[in-house]
Amino acid sequence: MSLFAMGFLLVLLQPSTGQFPRACANRQSLLRKECCPPWDGDGSPCGELSGRGSCQNILLSLAPLGPQFPFSGVDDREDWPSVFYNRTCRCEGNFIGFNCGECRFGFSGVNCTERRLRTRRNIFQLTTSEKDKFLAYLNLAKNTLSQDYVIATGTYTQMNNGSNPMFGNINVYDLFVWMHYYASRDTLLGGSSVWRDIDFAHEAPGFLPWHRVFLLMWERQIQKITGDENFTIPYWDWRDAEDCTICTDEYMGGRHPTNPNLLSPASFFSSWQVICTRSEEYNSQQALCNATSEGPLLRNPGNNDKSRTPRLPSSAEVEFCLSLTQYESGSMDKTANYSFRNTLEGFADPQTAIANGSQSGLHNALHIYMNGSMSQVQGSANDPIFVLHHAFVDSIFERWLRRHRPMLEVYPAANAPIGHNRENYMVPFIPLYRNGEFFKLSRELGYDYEYLQEPALDSFQDFLMPYLERAREIWGWLVGAAVIGGIVTAVLTGLILSCRKKRRGTSSEIQPLLVESEDYNNISYQSNF
Repeated sequence: MSLFAMGFLLVLLQPSTGQFPRACANRQSLLRKECCPPWDGDGSPCGELSGRGSCQNILLSLAPLGPQFPFSGVDDREDWPSVFYNRTCRCEGNFIGFNCGECRFGFSGVNCTERRLRTRRNIFQLTTSEKDKFLAYLNLAKNTLSQDYVIATGTYTQMNNGSNPMFGNINVYDLFVWMHYYASRDTLLGGSSVWRDIDFAHEAPGFLPWHRVFLLMWERQIQKITGDENFTIPYWDWRDAEDCTICTDEYMGGRHPTNPNLLSPASFFSSWQVICTRSEEYNSQQALCNATSEGPLLRNPGNNDKSRTPRLPSSAEVEFCLSLTQYESGSMDKTANYSFRNTLEGFADPQTAIANGSQSGLHNALHIYMNGSMSQVQGSANDPIFVLHHAFVDSIFERWLRRHRPMLEVYPAANAPIGHNRENYMVPFIPLYRNGEFFKLSRELGYDYEYLQEPALDSFQDFLMPYLERAREIWGWLVGAAVIGGIVTAVLTGLILSCRKKRRGTSSEIQPLLVESEDYNNISYQSNF
Protein backbone atom coordinates (compact mmCIF):
# COMPACT_ATOMS: atom_id res chain seq x y z
CA MET A 1 0.00 0.00 0.00
CA SER A 2 2.69 2.50 0.97
CA LEU A 3 4.65 1.79 -2.22
CA PHE A 4 1.50 2.34 -4.25
CA ALA A 5 0.91 5.67 -2.56
CA MET A 6 4.51 6.74 -2.98
CA GLY A 7 4.31 5.94 -6.65
CA PHE A 8 1.57 8.46 -7.09
CA LEU A 9 3.56 11.11 -5.30
CA LEU A 10 6.01 11.04 -8.18
CA VAL A 11 3.36 12.37 -10.57
CA LEU A 12 4.12 15.87 -11.88
CA LEU A 13 2.16 18.71 -10.32
CA GLN A 14 -1.17 19.26 -12.05
CA PRO A 15 -3.74 22.10 -12.05
CA SER A 16 -6.49 22.22 -9.46
CA THR A 17 -9.74 24.07 -8.98
CA GLY A 18 -10.86 26.12 -6.06
CA GLN A 19 -10.85 29.74 -5.00
CA PHE A 20 -8.59 32.56 -6.28
CA PRO A 21 -7.11 31.76 -9.71
CA ARG A 22 -3.36 32.28 -9.55
CA ALA A 23 -3.58 34.25 -12.79
CA CYS A 24 -5.85 36.78 -11.04
CA ALA A 25 -4.05 36.97 -7.68
CA ASN A 26 -2.00 40.04 -8.55
CA ARG A 27 -2.10 43.80 -8.13
CA GLN A 28 -3.20 44.56 -11.68
CA SER A 29 -6.17 42.18 -11.63
CA LEU A 30 -7.32 43.35 -8.20
CA LEU A 31 -7.11 47.04 -9.07
CA ARG A 32 -8.93 46.46 -12.36
CA LYS A 33 -11.35 44.12 -10.54
CA GLU A 34 -11.12 41.74 -13.47
CA CYS A 35 -10.45 38.00 -13.54
CA CYS A 36 -10.51 36.86 -17.18
CA PRO A 37 -7.38 34.73 -17.70
CA PRO A 38 -6.42 33.45 -21.15
CA TRP A 39 -7.28 29.93 -22.22
CA ASP A 40 -4.13 28.01 -23.15
CA GLY A 41 -5.80 26.65 -26.26
CA ASP A 42 -5.78 29.96 -28.14
CA GLY A 43 -4.20 32.46 -25.75
CA SER A 44 -7.25 34.73 -25.67
CA PRO A 45 -9.10 35.79 -22.48
CA CYS A 46 -11.77 33.20 -21.65
CA GLY A 47 -10.99 31.42 -24.94
CA GLU A 48 -12.98 34.08 -26.78
CA LEU A 49 -11.26 33.47 -30.13
CA SER A 50 -12.48 29.87 -30.00
CA GLY A 51 -16.01 30.79 -28.97
CA ARG A 52 -15.63 29.40 -25.46
CA GLY A 53 -16.59 32.55 -23.59
CA SER A 54 -15.92 36.22 -23.02
CA CYS A 55 -15.05 38.65 -20.24
CA GLN A 56 -18.31 40.08 -18.89
CA ASN A 57 -19.61 42.14 -15.99
CA ILE A 58 -20.89 40.05 -13.11
CA LEU A 59 -24.68 40.07 -12.74
CA LEU A 60 -25.53 40.17 -9.04
CA SER A 61 -28.87 39.25 -7.52
CA LEU A 62 -30.89 42.17 -6.13
CA ALA A 63 -33.29 39.96 -4.17
CA PRO A 64 -33.67 40.95 -0.49
CA LEU A 65 -31.87 38.93 2.17
CA GLY A 66 -33.04 37.64 5.53
CA PRO A 67 -32.46 39.57 8.77
CA GLN A 68 -29.71 37.31 10.16
CA PHE A 69 -26.84 39.55 8.99
CA PRO A 70 -27.59 43.20 9.88
CA PHE A 71 -24.50 44.72 8.25
CA SER A 72 -23.48 45.88 4.80
CA GLY A 73 -20.06 46.47 3.31
CA VAL A 74 -18.10 44.84 6.14
CA ASP A 75 -17.41 41.34 4.76
CA ASP A 76 -15.45 40.44 1.60
CA ARG A 77 -17.94 37.65 0.88
CA GLU A 78 -20.95 39.94 0.48
CA ASP A 79 -22.21 39.90 -3.12
CA TRP A 80 -19.49 37.42 -3.98
CA PRO A 81 -17.07 37.97 -5.71
CA SER A 82 -17.65 41.70 -6.36
CA VAL A 83 -15.31 42.94 -3.61
CA PHE A 84 -12.40 41.36 -5.52
CA TYR A 85 -13.66 41.15 -9.10
CA ASN A 86 -16.65 42.57 -10.98
CA ARG A 87 -15.70 41.07 -14.35
CA THR A 88 -15.11 37.35 -14.90
CA CYS A 89 -15.35 34.85 -17.72
CA ARG A 90 -18.87 34.05 -18.86
CA CYS A 91 -18.62 30.73 -20.66
CA GLU A 92 -20.79 29.58 -23.55
CA GLY A 93 -22.51 26.25 -24.09
CA ASN A 94 -20.98 23.41 -22.11
CA PHE A 95 -17.72 25.21 -21.34
CA ILE A 96 -16.88 26.24 -17.78
CA GLY A 97 -13.86 27.16 -15.67
CA PHE A 98 -12.21 30.40 -14.59
CA ASN A 99 -10.90 30.70 -18.18
CA CYS A 100 -13.61 28.55 -19.87
CA GLY A 101 -11.01 25.83 -20.28
CA GLU A 102 -13.08 22.95 -18.86
CA CYS A 103 -16.39 21.18 -19.48
CA ARG A 104 -19.51 21.58 -17.43
CA PHE A 105 -20.23 18.75 -15.01
CA GLY A 106 -21.65 15.83 -16.96
CA PHE A 107 -19.90 16.66 -20.24
CA SER A 108 -16.54 15.70 -21.71
CA GLY A 109 -14.65 15.68 -25.01
CA VAL A 110 -12.62 18.26 -26.90
CA ASN A 111 -15.67 20.44 -27.49
CA CYS A 112 -17.53 19.36 -24.34
CA THR A 113 -20.34 17.78 -26.35
CA GLU A 114 -20.17 14.21 -25.01
CA ARG A 115 -22.54 13.32 -22.17
CA ARG A 116 -20.94 11.28 -19.41
CA LEU A 117 -22.48 9.57 -16.38
CA ARG A 118 -20.28 8.29 -13.55
CA THR A 119 -21.42 6.22 -10.57
CA ARG A 120 -20.48 6.82 -6.94
CA ARG A 121 -20.21 3.57 -5.01
CA ASN A 122 -20.36 2.35 -1.44
CA ILE A 123 -16.80 2.27 -0.09
CA PHE A 124 -17.38 -1.24 1.25
CA GLN A 125 -18.30 -2.44 -2.24
CA LEU A 126 -14.92 -1.42 -3.67
CA THR A 127 -12.36 -4.09 -4.37
CA THR A 128 -9.16 -4.01 -2.33
CA SER A 129 -7.26 -2.45 -5.23
CA GLU A 130 -9.98 0.16 -5.81
CA LYS A 131 -10.03 1.06 -2.13
CA ASP A 132 -6.24 1.30 -1.94
CA LYS A 133 -6.24 3.47 -5.03
CA PHE A 134 -8.75 5.85 -3.42
CA LEU A 135 -6.60 6.15 -0.29
CA ALA A 136 -3.51 6.78 -2.40
CA TYR A 137 -5.35 9.49 -4.32
CA LEU A 138 -6.19 11.23 -1.05
CA ASN A 139 -2.56 11.17 0.01
CA LEU A 140 -1.47 12.42 -3.39
CA ALA A 141 -3.85 15.40 -3.14
CA LYS A 142 -2.40 16.19 0.29
CA ASN A 143 1.10 16.30 -1.20
CA THR A 144 0.43 18.03 -4.54
CA LEU A 145 0.72 21.80 -4.80
CA SER A 146 -2.14 23.54 -6.56
CA GLN A 147 -0.74 25.24 -9.65
CA ASP A 148 -3.88 27.06 -10.74
CA TYR A 149 -5.16 28.39 -7.42
CA VAL A 150 -3.95 30.21 -4.32
CA ILE A 151 -5.68 31.25 -1.09
CA ALA A 152 -6.20 34.72 0.37
CA THR A 153 -4.14 35.24 3.53
CA GLY A 154 -5.62 38.68 4.24
CA THR A 155 -8.87 40.56 3.80
CA TYR A 156 -9.36 43.03 0.97
CA THR A 157 -8.87 45.88 3.43
CA GLN A 158 -5.64 44.31 4.68
CA MET A 159 -4.57 44.10 1.04
CA ASN A 160 -4.99 47.90 0.91
CA ASN A 161 -7.93 47.47 -1.46
CA GLY A 162 -5.91 45.36 -3.85
CA SER A 163 -2.69 47.34 -4.08
CA ASN A 164 -0.91 44.92 -1.72
CA PRO A 165 -1.98 41.38 -2.70
CA MET A 166 -1.87 38.79 0.09
CA PHE A 167 -2.08 35.25 -1.28
CA GLY A 168 -0.38 31.95 -0.50
CA ASN A 169 0.26 28.54 -2.04
CA ILE A 170 -1.58 25.46 -0.85
CA ASN A 171 -1.86 21.77 -1.71
CA VAL A 172 -4.87 20.39 -3.53
CA TYR A 173 -6.51 18.70 -0.54
CA ASP A 174 -6.00 21.63 1.83
CA LEU A 175 -7.34 24.02 -0.81
CA PHE A 176 -10.75 22.45 -0.26
CA VAL A 177 -10.29 22.51 3.52
CA TRP A 178 -9.57 26.23 3.25
CA MET A 179 -12.59 26.86 1.01
CA HIS A 180 -14.88 25.17 3.55
CA TYR A 181 -13.32 27.29 6.29
CA TYR A 182 -13.62 30.51 4.28
CA ALA A 183 -17.31 29.97 3.52
CA SER A 184 -18.17 29.32 7.19
CA ARG A 185 -15.80 31.68 9.04
CA ASP A 186 -17.02 34.54 11.24
CA THR A 187 -17.17 38.14 10.01
CA LEU A 188 -14.28 40.26 11.26
CA LEU A 189 -15.68 43.64 12.37
CA GLY A 190 -12.46 45.27 13.55
CA GLY A 191 -10.83 45.52 16.95
CA SER A 192 -11.85 42.35 18.73
CA SER A 193 -15.39 42.28 17.37
CA VAL A 194 -16.79 39.50 15.20
CA TRP A 195 -20.21 38.44 13.95
CA ARG A 196 -20.79 34.71 14.34
CA ASP A 197 -24.28 34.30 12.94
CA ILE A 198 -23.13 34.03 9.34
CA ASP A 199 -22.33 31.04 7.17
CA PHE A 200 -22.37 30.86 3.38
CA ALA A 201 -22.39 27.04 3.29
CA HIS A 202 -24.51 25.95 6.28
CA GLU A 203 -27.65 26.65 8.30
CA ALA A 204 -29.69 27.81 5.31
CA PRO A 205 -31.07 26.69 1.89
CA GLY A 206 -27.67 26.62 0.17
CA PHE A 207 -26.30 23.90 2.45
CA LEU A 208 -27.07 21.04 0.06
CA PRO A 209 -26.28 22.75 -3.29
CA TRP A 210 -23.04 24.21 -1.86
CA HIS A 211 -21.71 20.85 -0.72
CA ARG A 212 -22.86 19.28 -3.99
CA VAL A 213 -20.62 21.72 -5.90
CA PHE A 214 -17.82 21.20 -3.38
CA LEU A 215 -17.84 17.42 -3.99
CA LEU A 216 -18.06 17.79 -7.77
CA MET A 217 -15.07 20.13 -7.81
CA TRP A 218 -13.12 17.90 -5.41
CA GLU A 219 -13.90 14.86 -7.54
CA ARG A 220 -12.78 16.63 -10.71
CA GLN A 221 -9.45 17.63 -9.18
CA ILE A 222 -8.68 14.06 -8.18
CA GLN A 223 -9.45 13.06 -11.76
CA LYS A 224 -7.03 15.71 -13.04
CA ILE A 225 -4.05 15.15 -10.76
CA THR A 226 -4.24 11.36 -11.22
CA GLY A 227 -5.28 11.20 -14.87
CA ASP A 228 -8.08 8.84 -13.79
CA GLU A 229 -11.15 10.22 -15.60
CA ASN A 230 -13.36 7.46 -14.17
CA PHE A 231 -12.72 8.32 -10.53
CA THR A 232 -15.75 8.98 -8.32
CA ILE A 233 -16.01 9.70 -4.61
CA PRO A 234 -17.16 6.65 -2.64
CA TYR A 235 -19.79 7.12 0.04
CA TRP A 236 -20.21 5.72 3.53
CA ASP A 237 -23.75 4.54 4.28
CA TRP A 238 -23.85 5.16 8.04
CA ARG A 239 -27.52 4.27 8.59
CA ASP A 240 -27.98 2.01 11.63
CA ALA A 241 -24.21 1.63 12.13
CA GLU A 242 -23.30 0.73 15.71
CA ASP A 243 -19.87 2.33 15.47
CA CYS A 244 -17.47 3.92 13.00
CA THR A 245 -17.09 1.00 10.61
CA ILE A 246 -14.65 2.89 8.37
CA CYS A 247 -12.38 3.85 11.28
CA THR A 248 -9.92 1.03 10.70
CA ASP A 249 -6.37 1.02 9.35
CA GLU A 250 -7.68 -0.78 6.27
CA TYR A 251 -9.87 2.22 5.48
CA MET A 252 -9.76 5.70 7.04
CA GLY A 253 -7.49 5.05 10.01
CA GLY A 254 -7.95 3.18 13.30
CA ARG A 255 -7.55 4.39 16.86
CA HIS A 256 -4.09 5.04 18.33
CA PRO A 257 -3.13 2.29 20.84
CA THR A 258 -2.21 4.73 23.65
CA ASN A 259 -3.87 8.06 22.76
CA PRO A 260 -7.55 7.65 21.81
CA ASN A 261 -7.66 11.14 20.23
CA LEU A 262 -5.06 10.26 17.58
CA LEU A 263 -5.03 7.88 14.64
CA SER A 264 -3.14 4.63 14.50
CA PRO A 265 0.48 4.93 13.30
CA ALA A 266 -0.34 2.16 10.83
CA SER A 267 -2.49 4.61 8.84
CA PHE A 268 -0.77 7.26 6.75
CA PHE A 269 -3.55 9.64 7.81
CA SER A 270 -1.80 9.72 11.20
CA SER A 271 0.91 11.88 9.60
CA TRP A 272 -1.56 14.40 8.17
CA GLN A 273 -1.45 17.93 9.56
CA VAL A 274 -4.64 19.98 9.90
CA ILE A 275 -5.23 23.63 8.99
CA CYS A 276 -7.84 26.30 9.76
CA THR A 277 -8.93 24.88 13.13
CA ARG A 278 -8.17 27.84 15.43
CA SER A 279 -11.10 30.14 14.78
CA GLU A 280 -10.88 31.98 18.11
CA GLU A 281 -7.23 32.78 17.46
CA TYR A 282 -8.02 34.15 14.00
CA ASN A 283 -10.87 36.22 15.43
CA SER A 284 -8.75 37.74 18.19
CA GLN A 285 -6.07 38.65 15.64
CA GLN A 286 -8.67 39.79 13.04
CA ALA A 287 -6.83 37.49 10.62
CA LEU A 288 -7.63 34.78 8.08
CA CYS A 289 -6.40 31.21 8.21
CA ASN A 290 -3.16 31.14 6.20
CA ALA A 291 -3.01 27.32 5.94
CA THR A 292 -0.18 26.93 8.47
CA SER A 293 -0.04 23.40 9.92
CA GLU A 294 -1.75 23.24 13.30
CA GLY A 295 -1.10 19.71 14.51
CA PRO A 296 -2.19 16.13 13.78
CA LEU A 297 -5.61 14.99 12.65
CA LEU A 298 -7.81 14.28 15.68
CA ARG A 299 -10.60 11.70 15.94
CA ASN A 300 -12.15 9.83 18.87
CA PRO A 301 -15.35 8.34 17.45
CA GLY A 302 -18.14 7.49 19.84
CA ASN A 303 -16.68 9.28 22.87
CA ASN A 304 -18.81 12.34 22.18
CA ASP A 305 -21.51 14.09 24.23
CA LYS A 306 -24.23 11.44 24.31
CA SER A 307 -26.85 13.91 25.49
CA ARG A 308 -26.53 15.74 22.18
CA THR A 309 -25.87 12.79 19.88
CA PRO A 310 -26.65 9.44 21.54
CA ARG A 311 -25.98 7.31 18.43
CA LEU A 312 -25.52 7.33 14.69
CA PRO A 313 -28.63 8.06 12.58
CA SER A 314 -31.13 5.31 11.76
CA SER A 315 -32.81 4.27 8.54
CA ALA A 316 -36.18 5.28 10.01
CA GLU A 317 -34.92 8.81 10.63
CA VAL A 318 -33.69 9.11 7.06
CA GLU A 319 -37.04 7.87 5.73
CA PHE A 320 -38.95 10.36 7.89
CA CYS A 321 -36.73 13.15 6.60
CA LEU A 322 -37.40 12.10 3.01
CA SER A 323 -41.15 12.24 3.63
CA LEU A 324 -41.01 15.99 4.32
CA THR A 325 -42.51 17.87 1.38
CA GLN A 326 -41.10 21.34 2.07
CA TYR A 327 -37.50 21.96 1.08
CA GLU A 328 -37.35 25.12 3.19
CA SER A 329 -39.68 26.90 5.61
CA GLY A 330 -40.10 29.84 7.94
CA SER A 331 -36.93 31.76 8.69
CA MET A 332 -34.96 29.43 6.40
CA ASP A 333 -32.18 29.04 8.95
CA LYS A 334 -31.35 26.55 11.73
CA THR A 335 -34.62 27.36 13.52
CA ALA A 336 -36.82 26.28 10.59
CA ASN A 337 -39.51 23.65 11.32
CA TYR A 338 -40.75 20.97 8.90
CA SER A 339 -37.89 21.81 6.54
CA PHE A 340 -36.29 18.91 4.68
CA ARG A 341 -33.02 20.84 4.46
CA ASN A 342 -32.91 21.74 8.16
CA THR A 343 -33.85 18.21 9.21
CA LEU A 344 -31.24 16.59 6.99
CA GLU A 345 -28.62 19.11 8.07
CA GLY A 346 -29.37 18.10 11.64
CA PHE A 347 -30.78 21.19 13.37
CA ALA A 348 -34.32 19.75 13.48
CA ASP A 349 -35.37 16.55 15.22
CA PRO A 350 -35.26 13.64 12.71
CA GLN A 351 -38.46 12.21 14.20
CA THR A 352 -40.59 15.36 14.35
CA ALA A 353 -38.86 17.93 12.05
CA ILE A 354 -39.09 20.50 14.86
CA ALA A 355 -35.93 22.58 15.33
CA ASN A 356 -34.03 21.60 18.47
CA GLY A 357 -30.87 23.45 19.45
CA SER A 358 -29.93 20.89 22.11
CA GLN A 359 -29.76 17.93 19.71
CA SER A 360 -27.71 17.11 16.61
CA GLY A 361 -29.29 14.76 14.10
CA LEU A 362 -28.52 13.17 10.72
CA HIS A 363 -25.69 15.16 9.02
CA ASN A 364 -24.65 16.99 12.19
CA ALA A 365 -24.74 13.76 14.21
CA LEU A 366 -21.88 12.30 12.17
CA HIS A 367 -19.71 15.35 12.76
CA ILE A 368 -20.36 15.31 16.52
CA TYR A 369 -19.90 11.54 16.74
CA MET A 370 -16.38 11.74 15.26
CA ASN A 371 -15.36 13.83 18.26
CA GLY A 372 -12.29 15.48 16.78
CA SER A 373 -11.19 17.58 13.81
CA MET A 374 -14.43 16.79 12.00
CA SER A 375 -16.53 18.14 14.87
CA GLN A 376 -15.58 21.79 14.40
CA VAL A 377 -17.40 23.32 11.43
CA GLN A 378 -14.67 25.50 9.94
CA GLY A 379 -11.98 22.81 10.01
CA SER A 380 -14.15 19.72 9.54
CA ALA A 381 -12.96 18.99 5.99
CA ASN A 382 -9.49 18.17 7.38
CA ASP A 383 -10.73 14.66 8.11
CA PRO A 384 -10.96 12.64 4.86
CA ILE A 385 -14.09 10.97 6.24
CA PHE A 386 -15.71 14.32 5.41
CA VAL A 387 -16.03 13.55 1.69
CA LEU A 388 -17.41 10.03 2.31
CA HIS A 389 -19.98 11.43 4.73
CA HIS A 390 -21.07 14.29 2.49
CA ALA A 391 -21.34 12.03 -0.53
CA PHE A 392 -23.94 10.01 1.38
CA VAL A 393 -25.72 13.17 2.56
CA ASP A 394 -25.83 14.28 -1.08
CA SER A 395 -27.39 10.93 -2.01
CA ILE A 396 -30.21 11.59 0.48
CA PHE A 397 -30.70 15.00 -1.10
CA GLU A 398 -30.85 13.21 -4.46
CA ARG A 399 -33.48 10.77 -3.19
CA TRP A 400 -35.62 13.70 -2.05
CA LEU A 401 -35.30 15.40 -5.44
CA ARG A 402 -36.33 12.21 -7.25
CA ARG A 403 -39.23 11.54 -4.94
CA HIS A 404 -40.75 15.04 -4.88
CA ARG A 405 -39.61 16.39 -8.28
CA PRO A 406 -39.62 20.04 -7.12
CA MET A 407 -39.62 22.90 -9.58
CA LEU A 408 -36.69 25.32 -9.39
CA GLU A 409 -39.08 27.85 -7.85
CA VAL A 410 -39.21 25.67 -4.72
CA TYR A 411 -35.72 26.92 -3.90
CA PRO A 412 -36.13 30.34 -2.17
CA ALA A 413 -35.52 33.30 -4.45
CA ALA A 414 -35.46 35.91 -1.66
CA ASN A 415 -35.28 36.52 2.09
CA ALA A 416 -32.91 33.63 2.80
CA PRO A 417 -29.82 34.28 4.98
CA ILE A 418 -27.00 36.13 3.21
CA GLY A 419 -25.54 34.19 0.30
CA HIS A 420 -28.34 31.61 0.18
CA ASN A 421 -30.90 33.08 -2.23
CA ARG A 422 -31.45 31.16 -5.45
CA GLU A 423 -29.46 33.56 -7.65
CA ASN A 424 -26.62 34.26 -5.19
CA TYR A 425 -23.17 33.08 -6.24
CA MET A 426 -21.68 30.50 -3.90
CA VAL A 427 -18.75 31.60 -1.74
CA PRO A 428 -15.85 31.21 -2.49
CA PHE A 429 -16.01 29.46 -5.86
CA ILE A 430 -14.43 30.81 -9.03
CA PRO A 431 -15.74 29.95 -11.62
CA LEU A 432 -19.05 31.28 -10.37
CA TYR A 433 -21.95 28.98 -9.54
CA ARG A 434 -25.42 30.03 -8.37
CA ASN A 435 -27.26 28.08 -5.67
CA GLY A 436 -30.21 27.33 -7.92
CA GLU A 437 -28.03 25.77 -10.63
CA PHE A 438 -27.48 22.68 -8.47
CA PHE A 439 -31.05 22.22 -7.29
CA LYS A 440 -31.47 19.53 -9.92
CA LEU A 441 -31.12 15.78 -10.39
CA SER A 442 -27.58 14.42 -10.17
CA ARG A 443 -27.84 12.71 -13.56
CA GLU A 444 -28.05 16.16 -15.14
CA LEU A 445 -24.69 16.88 -13.49
CA GLY A 446 -23.09 13.67 -14.72
CA TYR A 447 -23.24 11.32 -11.76
CA ASP A 448 -25.44 8.81 -9.97
CA TYR A 449 -25.33 6.63 -6.87
CA GLU A 450 -24.98 2.87 -7.05
CA TYR A 451 -27.78 2.18 -4.57
CA LEU A 452 -30.15 4.56 -6.39
CA GLN A 453 -29.83 2.86 -9.77
CA GLU A 454 -33.27 1.25 -9.73
CA PRO A 455 -35.10 -0.78 -12.40
CA ALA A 456 -37.05 1.23 -14.95
CA LEU A 457 -40.40 0.34 -13.34
CA ASP A 458 -39.33 1.62 -9.93
CA SER A 459 -37.99 4.80 -11.51
CA PHE A 460 -41.34 5.31 -13.27
CA GLN A 461 -43.17 4.79 -9.98
CA ASP A 462 -40.88 7.31 -8.30
CA PHE A 463 -41.65 9.74 -11.11
CA LEU A 464 -45.41 9.31 -10.67
CA MET A 465 -45.41 9.32 -6.86
CA PRO A 466 -45.38 13.09 -6.25
CA TYR A 467 -48.17 13.62 -8.79
CA LEU A 468 -50.27 10.86 -7.19
CA GLU A 469 -49.71 12.41 -3.77
CA ARG A 470 -50.82 15.82 -5.06
CA ALA A 471 -53.88 14.27 -6.70
CA ARG A 472 -54.77 12.62 -3.37
CA GLU A 473 -54.53 16.00 -1.64
CA ILE A 474 -57.10 17.54 -4.02
CA TRP A 475 -59.25 14.40 -4.38
CA GLY A 476 -62.29 16.07 -2.85
CA TRP A 477 -62.10 18.92 -5.33
CA LEU A 478 -61.73 16.45 -8.22
CA VAL A 479 -64.84 14.53 -7.17
CA GLY A 480 -66.77 17.77 -6.80
CA ALA A 481 -65.62 18.92 -10.22
CA ALA A 482 -66.68 15.59 -11.72
CA VAL A 483 -70.16 15.86 -10.21
CA ILE A 484 -70.62 19.45 -11.38
CA GLY A 485 -69.27 18.50 -14.80
CA GLY A 486 -71.80 15.69 -15.03
CA ILE A 487 -74.67 18.05 -14.18
CA VAL A 488 -73.48 20.65 -16.71
CA THR A 489 -73.13 17.96 -19.37
CA ALA A 490 -76.67 16.74 -18.74
CA VAL A 491 -78.09 20.26 -18.97
CA LEU A 492 -76.20 21.00 -22.19
CA THR A 493 -77.30 17.69 -23.70
CA GLY A 494 -80.93 18.56 -22.95
CA LEU A 495 -80.59 22.00 -24.52
CA ILE A 496 -78.96 20.58 -27.67
CA LEU A 497 -81.70 17.99 -28.10
CA SER A 498 -84.34 20.71 -27.61
CA CYS A 499 -82.70 22.90 -30.26
CA ARG A 500 -82.58 20.04 -32.73
CA LYS A 501 -86.27 19.44 -32.29
CA LYS A 502 -86.97 23.11 -33.02
CA ARG A 503 -84.76 23.05 -36.14
CA ARG A 504 -86.75 20.22 -37.62
CA GLY A 505 -89.76 22.53 -37.66
CA THR A 506 -88.07 25.49 -39.49
CA SER A 507 -86.41 26.06 -42.87
CA SER A 508 -83.21 24.24 -43.74
CA GLU A 509 -81.36 27.55 -44.08
CA ILE A 510 -77.74 27.33 -42.92
CA GLN A 511 -77.17 29.35 -39.74
CA PRO A 512 -74.11 31.67 -39.49
CA LEU A 513 -71.19 30.92 -37.15
CA LEU A 514 -71.26 32.73 -33.81
CA VAL A 515 -67.60 33.73 -34.31
CA GLU A 516 -66.10 34.37 -37.70
CA SER A 517 -63.09 32.19 -38.52
CA GLU A 518 -60.63 35.10 -38.60
CA ASP A 519 -61.44 35.83 -34.95
CA TYR A 520 -60.48 32.36 -33.60
CA ASN A 521 -56.96 33.48 -32.81
CA ASN A 522 -58.32 36.05 -30.38
CA ILE A 523 -60.10 33.48 -28.23
CA SER A 524 -58.35 32.48 -25.02
CA TYR A 525 -59.24 29.30 -23.18
CA GLN A 526 -58.72 28.85 -19.47
CA SER A 527 -59.42 26.01 -17.10
CA ASN A 528 -59.26 26.41 -13.36
CA PHE A 529 -59.77 24.06 -10.46
